[in-house]
Parts: sequence; structure tokens; C-alpha cells
Amino acid sequence: MTAQAPPNIDQLQELALPTPPFSYAPQTWGWLLLLLVVVVLLSCWGISYWRRWQRNRYRREALVYLDGLEHNLTDTSQRLQALRELPVLLKRVALSMNAAAPAASLSAGQWQGFLAQHAPAPLAQDFAAHLYTLAYAPDHLVLGIPQTEINALFATSRQWIEAHHVAV
Repeated sequence: MTAQAPPNIDQLQELALPTPPFSYAPQTWGWLLLLLVVVVLLSCWGISYWRRWQRNRYRREALVYLDGLEHNLTDTSQRLQALRELPVLLKRVALSMNAAAPAASLSAGQWQGFLAQHAPAPLAQDFAAHLYTLAYAPDHLVLGIPQTEINALFATSRQWIEAHHVAV
């Protein structure tokens, strides 16, 4: 008896891959048409979503800034500055809207009307007056505003920034 040599790896051969029993291509033109319709609809939805996201960029930036102002309210050295910047922020948001031209020169009752017109829910009648106080009153009067009133102003401002109506 002779000893057989162990098999060598060079003797191995690759097996041929079998052809699949079916084709991956659509069998009828209807499936291809359906695929094209779905792709077009998804593309339109994606473009629409991206445009809306771009249009609302100023809202996202304003909300981040408002969060910073609310954070600064807790620091006594920055409290006055944070209160003074709230009306400025709302005016900047109004100027960033598509209907920015009329918002630039508004004050007092006209400003209240503009805010109420674009608000999703009714605003307090003295909302603009409180903003005027924050912007122009002496420092001791601004710092003397009760915390509950300040919280209400910031909550109303946040609601207005998040959901104000912009004509397209």
C-alpha cells in the first residue's frame, strides 16, 4: 500500500453560481411605471420638505436665541439685558417673514395688530405694551416686573415664534 498525498489547495476549483430561477427586472411595464411614479412623488415630497425646512430656518434660530435669553434670566447680571432683547428678537422674527416690509415701521397698536394677525391663538391685549415696557422703560421698572408676568411674556413669545402664520 502506498500512502496518498494530502490534497493540495491548488486543486480546488470555484463552483459556478447557478442562474436565479427568476429575473429581478419587472415583468411588466406597469411595475416600472409604478416605480417611476413612486420615485417622482418621493422626490417632490423631499423637495417640498427641504424648502419648508429652509423657509423656517429663521424660526429655529430665533427659538435657540430665545432659549439663551431664558437661560440668562436666571443670572442676575444678565437678566436686564435678556429682558431688553425679547422685543428685539420678536421684531427680528417679524422682519424675517415674507411680509417683512410692513413690520419694519410698526409700533404700539399697529405692532400689536401685526402680532395678533399672525398669531395662531389670541394674544393678550397688552402684549405689545409689555414689549414696549421691556424695550423702553427705565431699568428699575423692567427689573421690577413680576416673574410670573415675565414667564407669560416668554411663553407667549415662544408660541408666536413657533406657530405664527406666514403668507406664502
